[in-house]
Amino acid sequence: MALENKLGLTSSADLAREEERISKKKAAELFEKGILDNLPAGKFSTLQAIHKYLFEDIYDFAGELRTVNLSKGNFRFAPLIYLQSALENIDKMPQSSFDEIVEKYVEMNIAHPFREGNGRSARIWLDHILKNEISKVVDWSKVDKEDYLLAMERSPIKDIEIKHILKAALTDEINSREIYMKGIDHSYYYEGYTTFKTEEL
Repeated sequence: MALENKLGLTSSADLAREEERISKKKAAELFEKGILDNLPAGKFSTLQAIHKYLFEDIYDFAGELRTVNLSKGNFRFAPLIYLQSALENIDKMPQSSFDEIVEKYVEMNIAHPFREGNGRSARIWLDHILKNEISKVVDWSKVDKEDYLLAMERSPIKDIEIKHILKAALTDEINSREIYMKGIDHSYYYEGYTTFKTEEL
């Protein structure tokens, strides 16, 4: 079953295709229209704005906090009861160095604030912080999918792997549309396609 959507699609495969097409187009617009330039780096409000922009043509919940508890494999993301305070704490986390920025990214992944589309939104959010704070971005074409997914899975316990993987892929081509679009083109490649378990409240 597909998530309820504005496109009226009932097949999850059809929805995935349309979601990819539309969110890639919208992500390109974020860059081309300079929308990200006017948003504060490292704030949840910015991630919220990114998510809303990417998915507002697809889901009613675009930019809104999830109303279900989520787990992936054996890992449970932040329970709803703690989600708001977790996001407030993430907003306050330092972000003046590469290590601090990745630690913030890992915490946001644990929070997983949205019902769908967390990975894509958070990678744009991560690059926005890196660009503003240390004048670098990730060239996602240099990040191996399996290494990334395994490192992100382990990152709540040990973040050294994800730091190593992302640091090796840093570039100073922060204003390159081509580099930005590599991240967008690779976004579905990094999702992992693992089924999320939900508990409706």
